[in-house]
Amino acid sequence: MHLAISRRRMLATGAVAPLATPAIVANAAVPGAPAIRIGVLTALTGEYADAAGYGSVEGTKMAVEDFIAEHKPGFRIEVVPGDMLDKPDIGVALARSWFDVDGIDMIVDMPNSAVALGVATVTREKNKVALYVGAGSDKLTGAACSPNHLHWLYDTWAIPHATATAVIADGGDSWFFITADYAYGHALVDSCTTFIKAAGGKVLGDRAFPFPDTSDFSSYLVQGQASGAKILALAMSGGNLINCIKQTQEFGITKKGQRIVGLGILMTTLRALGLETAQGLVYADSFYWDLNDGTRAFSKRLAPRYRNMMPTMLHAGCYSATLHYLKAVEAMGVDKAKADGAATVAQMKAIPPHDPLFANASIRPDGRKIHDMFLYQVKTPAESKYPWDYCRVLRTIPAAEAFRPIAEGGCKLV
Repeated sequence: MHLAISRRRMLATGAVAPLATPAIVANAAVPGAPAIRIGVLTALTGEYADAAGYGSVEGTKMAVEDFIAEHKPGFRIEVVPGDMLDKPDIGVALARSWFDVDGIDMIVDMPNSAVALGVATVTREKNKVALYVGAGSDKLTGAACSPNHLHWLYDTWAIPHATATAVIADGGDSWFFITADYAYGHALVDSCTTFIKAAGGKVLGDRAFPFPDTSDFSSYLVQGQASGAKILALAMSGGNLINCIKQTQEFGITKKGQRIVGLGILMTTLRALGLETAQGLVYADSFYWDLNDGTRAFSKRLAPRYRNMMPTMLHAGCYSATLHYLKAVEAMGVDKAKADGAATVAQMKAIPPHDPLFANASIRPDGRKIHDMFLYQVKTPAESKYPWDYCRVLRTIPAAEAFRPIAEGGCKLV
């Protein structure tokens, strides 16, 4: 495979968008063959740069390389990274420019729910394809569902459902939330509250902090301690979550009897915290690098391409979603796929998704891709036997139980 590089200016909000990385052009066919253009709209900077960012770009590129090696398609594939800057106006403007000016056919990742919901409108208007990997809002397969997008990895029903159900069963029946003041944070709390109350528990408080500009959580932690709740739940992710968990240790919260539950924990979170601080944390995820032979093989390939870090579920999700998209393009023909995004998504629903990273996968009519989810517990330093040996599986949640029942989502496509 020959790789050529070309630079493009991406316009957003009337200015040059913060895109430092050039397009990667995979010349998988003879010169002049049609090209599928994939935009990785992600967090190249900011709170989610480690959890998504260039790891998502590399996961996408690996999918392209594997697809070309196995299928030898008669079309070229280009991967264009872009930085959403955690700002919905910039993310949406860049997506619109990609569709209108740069001929992007599919956008993947978007680890910000507000950006994702905005891009969903543009994607349907332009009849393109969006594959939401990093975005969490369950509205994407509910009120905001669309024939032009799929929700690939996790959502704000699946994570709270797996976590809250297990914690309440273990006696954690009173909760206090510290919440990132944006769509994802509030959606986590709303879903978690539903499960807590359904199980006979109660929510004693919820304090929202400005995102992403908060680094001192002391006042929120004091209120959480004063509430008397058994569970201090952190509805946030990225650097905010890392800082907040570190500060819970400084306050000695767990030593005083409260348990910490993180609703946005990823591998990068655990790496930043270290096992001494993170040990005992329970969290839900759909991917773990050391889960099986398939996840290990993928992770050991990606790590040297991304700072020698084991991938997060977002990196794995970009690989999985892109690979399935390319299979659908090949099945229907590149010209039709480029002309009709809704038809491409329909083709993706018709083909069972299959890769070595996510077990028991299928795609529902509402656009929700389902697969097994897992409840993990972080090991103690003494239990960890080799680098990145962070977690044990406490429970496997089968695909049919892991996501919101389709009848409860309110999607008009169903």
